[in-house]
Amino acid sequence: MRTKKKILLIICGGIAAYKSLDLIRLLLRKKYEVKTILTKSGKKFITPLSLTTLTKDKPYQNLFGANDNSKIDHISLSRWADMILVLPTTANFMSKLNKGMCNDLASTVILASNKDIFLVPAMNVRMWIHPATQKNYKDLIGYGYKFIGPENGEMACGEYGKGKMSSPRQIFAVIQNYFRNKNKFKEKKIKVLITAGPTREYIDSVRFISNESSGKQGYELAKCFKKLGIDTTLILGPTSLDVEDEIKTKNVISADQMLDVVKKSLPVDIAICVAAVSDFKPLKFQNGKIKNSKTLKNLKLEKNPDILEYLGKTNKNRPKIVVGFSAETQNIDKNSEEKLRNKNCDMIISNDVSKKNFGFNSDFNKISIIDSNGKKLKFNKNKKNYLAYVIAREILNKFLSDDKSLN
Repeated sequence: MRTKKKILLIICGGIAAYKSLDLIRLLLRKKYEVKTILTKSGKKFITPLSLTTLTKDKPYQNLFGANDNSKIDHISLSRWADMILVLPTTANFMSKLNKGMCNDLASTVILASNKDIFLVPAMNVRMWIHPATQKNYKDLIGYGYKFIGPENGEMACGEYGKGKMSSPRQIFAVIQNYFRNKNKFKEKKIKVLITAGPTREYIDSVRFISNESSGKQGYELAKCFKKLGIDTTLILGPTSLDVEDEIKTKNVISADQMLDVVKKSLPVDIAICVAAVSDFKPLKFQNGKIKNSKTLKNLKLEKNPDILEYLGKTNKNRPKIVVGFSAETQNIDKNSEEKLRNKNCDMIISNDVSKKNFGFNSDFNKISIIDSNGKKLKFNKNKKNYLAYVIAREILNKFLSDDKSLN
């Protein structure tokens, strides 16, 4: 018998709060365990008694509330849950989360949580499309928050547009699908391999050929897959990144070392080559430092191994999904599509590195996601943590649709 999944429902202030009662009924009917946190503004719309009647448990309300009759503090409550759901998520609450504020029980539990958090927005259409709200939305996705909705529809204020909260049945379907996919990933023991950062090709003991890659985009992708409970290995070239201990990381320096570790890490289900591997290496390495009096005019180079091509074209142990990154400064999509075909990839991420304010050595990126079936998604300059979420979603969607054993 499977263990009951535990949902912590945080109810904020908004007319759509009444829908939380229907959602609770749906969850309890399917044998989920439900605990609730009712914010101060949430009490303006539904009563603690309503929640107690449905859940047979008092809602948690105060950060330091002796009248809760509970021994569960904000840490243990966040650890209890398998998922945290916030509805309705107001524009104000989104702003609070983006700033990292924790001045009440709800925000403190969220900041202390190590579980996936789903936000269900509900607000006037003008509030939703306001640049400040949209910035908060993108930032929160970058931090790892997941969103359900909002939908287009008529609102309580009488206006029509995007901002209407998803229905209890829509929210419930997302919850069901989330746990179903998590179980699939776990049961199938899916493995993901990501290469990231630059490589260094040494000319002598102190000089090397390299590039400005920071490894940030690959690292953000590794964090996304790790949060989903997927076995993820990050093969990282020389960077200054402070990588979380939870992410399995193998550090390398040269392209040859990276290829060697890639080969030893196979088989995997998904391989994502984000690393900016140096195209060439010196034909001959010289011990010690070449003195100034000597010339480097006759420096001879040879081509480095093509790791993406190896993964895409190898017959033995080829991953089910091979994804490449294509760092370009001109004819970006055209060059990337050519690389997609030549390397036999399933997907390519064209990566614009023509400007200094995004791409290499930046927190921002500008990309297109190009599928081998011709599907293309363009994204203007955005934070790399947000784009990592978008890329991971597209890769997993393709993997799930291609792998019949997961359907």
